[in-house]
Amino acid sequence: MSILSHSNRPRPFETPSDPERLVESLLSNVERVLIGKRKTVKLCVAAMLARGHVLIEDVPGTGKTLLAKALARSLDCSFSRIQFTPDLLPADVTGASVYHPVRHDFAFRKGPLFAHVVLADELNRTPARTQAALLEAMEERQVTADGTSYALPEPFLLLATQNAMGGEGAYPLPEAQLDRFLLQVSLGYPTLREEADILGRQGSGMASVDRLRPVLLREELLALQEQAARIHVDEALCEYIARLSEATRSHPDAKWGASPRASLALLRAAKAHAFLSGRSYLLPDDVKEMVLPVLTHRMVLTSAARYAGRRSEELVSEVVDRTPIPGLQKRGGRS
Repeated sequence: MSILSHSNRPRPFETPSDPERLVESLLSNVERVLIGKRKTVKLCVAAMLARGHVLIEDVPGTGKTLLAKALARSLDCSFSRIQFTPDLLPADVTGASVYHPVRHDFAFRKGPLFAHVVLADELNRTPARTQAALLEAMEERQVTADGTSYALPEPFLLLATQNAMGGEGAYPLPEAQLDRFLLQVSLGYPTLREEADILGRQGSGMASVDRLRPVLLREELLALQEQAARIHVDEALCEYIARLSEATRSHPDAKWGASPRASLALLRAAKAHAFLSGRSYLLPDDVKEMVLPVLTHRMVLTSAARYAGRRSEELVSEVVDRTPIPGLQKRGGRS
């Protein structure tokens, strides 16, 4: 079936009484160009439902930009792409005050950051000064220039890509910025069969991301976000998340552990996972499913741990294995 079929065109606004169908249409649309990566795509969709930003890290050529563009094109929202380079200035991202020769005054001209979905491509190719231009936008969803704050559109989703550290011209993201990404994902190399499928689709012209059409309206996305936010959370699970974060801070190999912002991020991401699983309540499995993509990139290991070859994923996995799972009362399905 052509990707320009009727099922891929924007629909009139509807109350999302059937969220499973809406989410499945979004996943399927992205999979038209990104093959064999449903788990990663689902994590990104969960981040969208949790009103969070996503950092996509991997080696060059694995489809990081393709994933971000496919997600953006699947939403009927405004979209902008910022290619981060060493010479990019903060004003090139946020906007700047421009002199108006007729009125003889300055007016703020909004930058590409003022869009519903922003692709920050190769974010770690620009110095920290320009990276810092995103901090206020990611946390407070606004931009301040010359003492005036300008609200970003709602929803506001930042999809950032970065190449794996160690290459030429890469600047590490500061911890304060990493902490503002709800989760970090990677794609990895495709299997032999998946790569053959990619080559076949490319040869037929069916794998072009530019041919994708929106399948989810802005109003539908906002409504799904509201539904995901209403997922019931038992007090025992709040304590479970707090214990996980506390355990990362007291781990002997951790210089810095998960912050309170990280605990809130894990709660939001777990609620989105429960929503995607068709439930109106949270389970420990939802937390365990999201703990690695939410906490791993926030960990800072000690020098000794890094020298010994330890990885943040190992530390977080150990914390999950050692933290007792609370018992909960069984509840009904999605309301």
